[in-house]
Amino acid sequence: MNQPTPAISADEQVARIFEWRRGFNNIHLIDTGVELGLFRALAEAPGQTAEALAARLDLKPHPVRTWCWTAHGQALLDADADGAFRLAPHMDAILANAGHPRYLGGYAQLGTRVAAEDFRRSIETFRTGIVKPFQGRGEAFAHLIAQSTWGLQVVTAKKLLPAVEGLPARLEAGGTVLEVGCGTGNFLVQVAKSFPQARAIGVDLDADSLAIAQWRIAEAKLADRVSARLGTVDEVVTADSVDVVVMIEVLHEIAPALRPAVVQQCARALKPGGVLLVVDETYPSTLAQTREADFRFPLQTGIEELTWGNVIPTREEQERLLGDAGFKPPYDRSIIGEGFTVLTAKR
Repeated sequence: MNQPTPAISADEQVARIFEWRRGFNNIHLIDTGVELGLFRALAEAPGQTAEALAARLDLKPHPVRTWCWTAHGQALLDADADGAFRLAPHMDAILANAGHPRYLGGYAQLGTRVAAEDFRRSIETFRTGIVKPFQGRGEAFAHLIAQSTWGLQVVTAKKLLPAVEGLPARLEAGGTVLEVGCGTGNFLVQVAKSFPQARAIGVDLDADSLAIAQWRIAEAKLADRVSARLGTVDEVVTADSVDVVVMIEVLHEIAPALRPAVVQQCARALKPGGVLLVVDETYPSTLAQTREADFRFPLQTGIEELTWGNVIPTREEQERLLGDAGFKPPYDRSIIGEGFTVLTAKR
């Protein structure tokens, strides 16, 4: 049964719109702080006045003062009685340290640099159905996508894979991890560091991302057991050759008509007893679910990536894909973070 909107006044409805508009400004405020190094400078030297911060970064005092006061008003910064600013609790990790699993600076910039343009383009998508897919958007886009999913990649390598029964032993004995949609290779490097005896193979269709991945693998000196290749699963690995297949925020980016073939290729690639681990989003199956907390982020992604041509699958669609590929239920399912589904199936 659909949930009715609770009793609410016109003024309260107006206040909601103003709050959402304020959120739009705050994302741009964060983008400015990341781009100009304001968050990083305050992490390195807490307790700076706006004027000192401007001088440190060779910026104009008035814009920096305006930024600091606004960021303080939105609880991104704290300040002492003399007007010396420091980052609010945990913001050093969230907005000043791109290597931290909780870092969200890239996610904010994905909104300002990509989503804003895509929302403007979506008017044409509504009228014509024309989309601009994920692939071929260039190196800057690839970097932003990698930063926005960085935390999921680290969590998958360091927490989710080690928690799968029997899998750590296989990887520690020299097993193989295949990542479908490896992007810029962050997960490949993380999993290779987490399991020093394992091999890791990435496959992707985006040449821009793969160029970064290959550079990252070489820089980490892991090319002897980590690779990132252009092509499909069947083109890159043979049947019954890998211990685990991982997809992180990839399944919903595959066109619905192509998903059955991709999941079937993943199943063929796995050794008997191998594992498919999907970290993605699950779309509501009913209107009532659209007002449940677990579906807020998938709904947001669904509208934000409309112009990419992405369609987020429901739970029923996900499990039908697994069943048709030969994975036997029941499937292990949980929710992490802001609404990410972790779905595990064994061959």
